[in-house]
Amino acid sequence: MKMGGVDLRLKFSGDSLGDLYELTGVLLPDTPPFETDGRLVAKIDTEKSSVFDYRGFNGRIGDSDIHGSLVYTTGKPRPKLEGDVESRQLRLADLGPLIGVDSGKGAEKSKRSEQKKGEKSVQPAGKVLPYDRFETDKWDVMDADVRFKGRRIEHGSSLPISDLSTHIILKNADLRLQPLKFGMAGGSIAANIHLEGDKKPMQGRADIQARRLKLKELMPDVELMQKTLGEMNGDAELRGSGNSVAALLGNSNGNLKLLMNDGLVSRNLMEIVGLNVGNYIVGAIFGDDEVRVNCAAANLNIANGVARPQIFAFDTENALINVTGTASFASEQLDLTIDPGE
Repeated sequence: MKMGGVDLRLKFSGDSLGDLYELTGVLLPDTPPFETDGRLVAKIDTEKSSVFDYRGFNGRIGDSDIHGSLVYTTGKPRPKLEGDVESRQLRLADLGPLIGVDSGKGAEKSKRSEQKKGEKSVQPAGKVLPYDRFETDKWDVMDADVRFKGRRIEHGSSLPISDLSTHIILKNADLRLQPLKFGMAGGSIAANIHLEGDKKPMQGRADIQARRLKLKELMPDVELMQKTLGEMNGDAELRGSGNSVAALLGNSNGNLKLLMNDGLVSRNLMEIVGLNVGNYIVGAIFGDDEVRVNCAAANLNIANGVARPQIFAFDTENALINVTGTASFASEQLDLTIDPGE
């Protein structure tokens, strides 16, 4: 039996955590540029398994700080990474490359890193849903059991997100975020995400619950919305196949339910918050006037990437309005009929 040990201070940096795989064999996600400094304690057994304990590290990924401890254990059937990581001030853009979203300063840094490696974006012009691929080919090289917390979340100036936490479980290319939680607009989002990377194409499932989101906090910079005390609740159950967010949603099946009370909508409001689709829908339903919504409810069945409302109704101060038709995730097109009622 050949055994040894290491106890040293380790500081390193690079263009992406994903680049460390070739050097260490530890599978980490692609990220913006990073740097970290911590204590490495290793017990090396060349015949059985070795343990590498990276303790009390501090550093940055993009513009986000990171802190924590991670243990990497070699052995059969696969090596395993375990531990806890925390960010006290997390830029959501720095998570973008992990989830196939290209946004913000951190993503620009990651894009520059990709360009150095000869990679390029595959996002089609005019498409909103992310087309960046989940690279599942190496998901089976190791297992993981890591808990992550983001205390303060930065995303532009208006999206109120806080206290993000998730438990990341990777086993034999099967990835779960169970649960994924964060605060939003005075309420909460809770989800269980399951991505089966061992399937070709990848199979995905998401169960999401939104509770007590305050409408005025969803749009804190919009003066019109500060008049309302309304809230929004919702549930989504989606499953699909494909190796990008766009592909997963493009053939997804499931259900989406939304309920809103005491709201306020107008075409001008949609223009203020930059929602072109919302601007179209609100303009078709309400015209150019500001309208108070007593209650709005939607129950959408989704089959092969096409959502069809079983219920999609607005109870306003003037009328009960019903919406029918379809919305396609694959083509990102709407075909809706508005019945303004009386």
